[in-house]
Amino acid sequence: MHTYSPTIDVPLVDSNGTIIGYSEKMHVHREGLLHLAFSLMIIRQRPTGVEYLLQRRAEHKYHSGGLWTNTCCSHPLMNESINDAAQRRVNDELGIVTPLVFKNVAKILYYLPLDRGLVEHEYNHVLVAMVDDVEWSANVDEVMSVQWWSSQQIVRQLSAHPNTFTAWFPEVFRHVSEVTIESMS
Repeated sequence: MHTYSPTIDVPLVDSNGTIIGYSEKMHVHREGLLHLAFSLMIIRQRPTGVEYLLQRRAEHKYHSGGLWTNTCCSHPLMNESINDAAQRRVNDELGIVTPLVFKNVAKILYYLPLDRGLVEHEYNHVLVAMVDDVEWSANVDEVMSVQWWSSQQIVRQLSAHPNTFTAWFPEVFRHVSEVTIESMS
């Protein structure tokens, strides 16, 4: 399993998402530099509705430790496509080796102050992958726990306890929840 070293360079982008250079990951987050990212949500259809596979970030992560978020999020490496990065990171974080089919449902730009004096200033590709089911084995260096959530559970938790989620999650969830299962086929 590839572990995500904080010394990795991430792609810097302009406001259109065009790569303009690379810089060290921690520097980018300390300075709030606009960089390329993706947020992946794995979903499945159940008789009661759509379920979303969420992860709770490991407590010791460099930011947002212990918070719930979408299935996987990260940055592509140099010369790596968004889809290849998503497949690599979902394997690194959750041990999911099943090849996934990604649908890019949105591109969002945000500037979000985080804990530890860091900032997420991202041009974020929101990806969805639909599965019948999927097996995972959480990497304890990355993830505390993994769980399927119904949209009702997410909405209730976002309303009652929004601080249990990462800063970017509400916007990602909004875009993902607008996706219909039919559009994924």
